[in-house]
Amino acid sequence: MGIRTTPKKTSKKPIKKETKTNMSTLKTFLFKLILWFFGISLFFVVLFKFVPVPLTPLMIIRIIENKTSGKDAIFSHDWEPIENISTNLQKAVISSEDGLFLTHNGFDFGALQKAYKNNERGRKIKGGSTISQQTAKNVFLWQGRSYLRKGLEAYFTVLIELVWGKERIMEVYLNSIEMGDGIYGAEAASQYWYRKDCSSLTPIQAAGIAAILPSPRKFKATSSSSYINNRKTKISRVMNTIGPIKYD
Repeated sequence: MGIRTTPKKTSKKPIKKETKTNMSTLKTFLFKLILWFFGISLFFVVLFKFVPVPLTPLMIIRIIENKTSGKDAIFSHDWEPIENISTNLQKAVISSEDGLFLTHNGFDFGALQKAYKNNERGRKIKGGSTISQQTAKNVFLWQGRSYLRKGLEAYFTVLIELVWGKERIMEVYLNSIEMGDGIYGAEAASQYWYRKDCSSLTPIQAAGIAAILPSPRKFKATSSSSYINNRKTKISRVMNTIGPIKYD
């Protein structure tokens, strides 16, 4: 007579326990990663409230693009405090880029909705980003379109509105944005296009710089095309309706 043996039952409890441990480790890692991100991002936002922004991701990308294509790496960037930047240029970028800059909290939802509707119809217009959003993107993020970048852009926009305030946002914006091929900021643009300091820009000269901002490597502020000349005229007209600029 053979001996009957019953198969041993294998317990699945250790596997479940191991899975729970792995999930717990992953959650802890993600939590720490998020904390580090918030801490580092807040550190740099506070730092750049007081310290000039030396380089932006776009500046680095342009240098790499020029190097890899065999071109000379043109780079001109001179930081100037907002007191040294003509109010004409401040009015010009408000007129051309963000008419509600002084009153909104970082986002112009009306402009975003209008941009969305027109893009749905296949029309090409600017994306509806405010000066605050453009500054957040230029200083802290990469170029391109993705939900991740848009989400981070919104996050940094809220931060700089809270920490910097309007005057500092305008100061960083006018010192960081691309205003020509390898030309960054108001002083470099003024010297490049008009051979003068940014403190002495006339209204029409300021309008010329603001007019090329949608595509500063394609258009010229001087000896401009009819399209840019029409933009200059429109911007100058709007500038005349803006009174003294009062920041918060």
